[in-house]
Amino acid sequence: MNMTRIAVSMFLVLHLAACQQQSESPASPGAGAPPESSALPADEGWLQHGRTPAEQRYSTLADITADNVGDLGLAWYFDYPTHRGLEATPLVRDGVIYSTGSWSMAYAHAAASGELLWMYDPQVPRDWAVHLCCDVVNRGVALHGDRVIFGTLDGRLLALANDSGKLLWETRTTDSNLPYSITGAPRLIGDKIIIGNGGAELGVRGYVSAYSVDKGELLWRFYTVPGNPADPPESPAMAMALKTWKGGEWWKYGGGGTVWDSMAYDAELNLLYIGVGNGAPWNREIRSPGGGDNLFLSSIVALNPDDGSRVWHYQTTPGDSWDYTATQHMILAELEIDGRSRKVIMQAPKNGFFYVLDRSNGELISAEAYNTVTWATHIDRKTGRPVEVEGARYETEMTGLAFPGPIGAHNWHPMSFSPDTGLVYIPAQDVPWIYAQDRNFEFLPGYWNTGTDNVPAMLPDNPEEKQMVLDAVAGHISAWDPVAQKERWRVTHAGPWNGGMLSTAGNLVFQGNASGEFVAYRADTGEHLWGFDAQTGIVAPPISFRYQGDQYIAVLAGWGGALPLVGGEALSSTSQPNRSRLLVFKLGGEEKLPPVVEPEYYFDPPPLTASAEDVAAGKQLYARFCLVCHGDGAVSNHVTPDLRRASRETHDIWLAIVVGGMHWQQGMVGFAEVLSPAQATLIQQYVIDRSHFATAQ
Repeated sequence: MNMTRIAVSMFLVLHLAACQQQSESPASPGAGAPPESSALPADEGWLQHGRTPAEQRYSTLADITADNVGDLGLAWYFDYPTHRGLEATPLVRDGVIYSTGSWSMAYAHAAASGELLWMYDPQVPRDWAVHLCCDVVNRGVALHGDRVIFGTLDGRLLALANDSGKLLWETRTTDSNLPYSITGAPRLIGDKIIIGNGGAELGVRGYVSAYSVDKGELLWRFYTVPGNPADPPESPAMAMALKTWKGGEWWKYGGGGTVWDSMAYDAELNLLYIGVGNGAPWNREIRSPGGGDNLFLSSIVALNPDDGSRVWHYQTTPGDSWDYTATQHMILAELEIDGRSRKVIMQAPKNGFFYVLDRSNGELISAEAYNTVTWATHIDRKTGRPVEVEGARYETEMTGLAFPGPIGAHNWHPMSFSPDTGLVYIPAQDVPWIYAQDRNFEFLPGYWNTGTDNVPAMLPDNPEEKQMVLDAVAGHISAWDPVAQKERWRVTHAGPWNGGMLSTAGNLVFQGNASGEFVAYRADTGEHLWGFDAQTGIVAPPISFRYQGDQYIAVLAGWGGALPLVGGEALSSTSQPNRSRLLVFKLGGEEKLPPVVEPEYYFDPPPLTASAEDVAAGKQLYARFCLVCHGDGAVSNHVTPDLRRASRETHDIWLAIVVGGMHWQQGMVGFAEVLSPAQATLIQQYVIDRSHFATAQ
């Protein structure tokens, strides 16, 4: 197959799609007839986000085994026309792979050949990127009958015809005047499509909604945090939650609690499980200065999917002040514990503890630290609450090097569970942080609002101090026994932010990593059995399916997401540039990737004219407004431009870009509302200083 030709065709399709969407209709051109229906059994496709509503990410297929995985080879690949992070789980039905990429674009491919059947570009405004904490990513679609349903970065929910990519309906799920976003995959329950949203740090109130698959009509909405206490609560759950918010004016900050990723569903209990995110701002001292648990932040909440009412909840981090979301992957399973079978829900959220709960009522069964944890000593078995260490909340003094940091001991990257081994495979990591009060906090709607001072957490220039921090940054696979609450084996990676997991009945575990290798391990021991050079960091989770007698493994490869944007030098030696691709493997596959042409990098900064005091002031402003996209210390990780390498011509038009928004079509909006030209110039001087520092190394 000539993949270069397909990639060129893709660019033409995108161009035509944009033109026709503006002038004729919203349906994407380039549609082709899908292969004839193969009428596959459900276990041979990958029909839902976690394969089943239990979200185990376990494939029952065993054609590829620990004995023959060495014969696995690339069957085909497809180069996406974008160069930002890829986080989607592809779905496969009747010989077609449905996926999403950067900027919420959707694609359909023939599973066996890779032929592009159709694509759809929802035309997300590029300047909406300022309303995102964590890259222009999308985690996938849902399939229902003849419909492909997915969310967009600017808060829309779309249904496309699965055979053509034609738009069937479009619903706005958020207020377009507020900085909401959608990066998560929708979940399907009967004829309802469930979707949440993101944007807590930017000043929004979280909720999850159900829409009709048929027409996209809103059926119910569950708010996760209370609104203005002067208004009547929307539900008994909000009346209960209101009692746990003490003082302050959190509703003016939004309150947070966005449901931006994990969900699971138990059909027998008829319970939908959602994971709720952090507060807005992160720092409870600002949003709720009187204390309180601030329900339902950082909680697993079980809802009745018929009407969206709360059934039970369990809060993993009461009164969260660290961005310890509970939006991480949740898995349903049946485990034998203390001699009896228990229906459980399992989660390894950001806060570093692995939770096993009774999924019928939220009762805590067990919780133990699965990674380095310094903010709490343990989870009290009777109360279910963490026992915090003194000073963890940084009310008066900054913390030392705290574990986990806001990136989490485990982030959005899905775990998997194997009923064969009884193990949960966690893509775990150590990324510490120094938490400190923002003594000059000012809420800026639509911009980054954490209530913490980012500067102490930035990597120091002192070589010894820098190395101490770099030595603490790590990543690994933890094969976790949820019954014994112990790690059974570990694979150590070069660094953090490695891909999601897939386990299979062939005694295999698959994962891609930040270094660009896609790997198969023995599920029972962790032995490295096979690897493939993907030429780019992989963060997305793999899937497996069978079509026309062959078992396939598929994964989206494309470096990006939160940590690559913010990580700076802590990741620069362990990551690879973004090359956005869909990779599909089978036994005997013989396709090859093209040779890598490495870009040339150089530093040519203009003279530094600012004083040390001005550079320090620029650093403070950079930490508030620029760090989350352009990296700690202005060190990029190949996702957005490395500002240290900005040309002298770019520096000549610095104010036009930073204040005026000259590059808004690339996602770089103007900051005229919050930055004066003088302040933007201070940031420029800090960047020039960083460029001179890099040149001298």
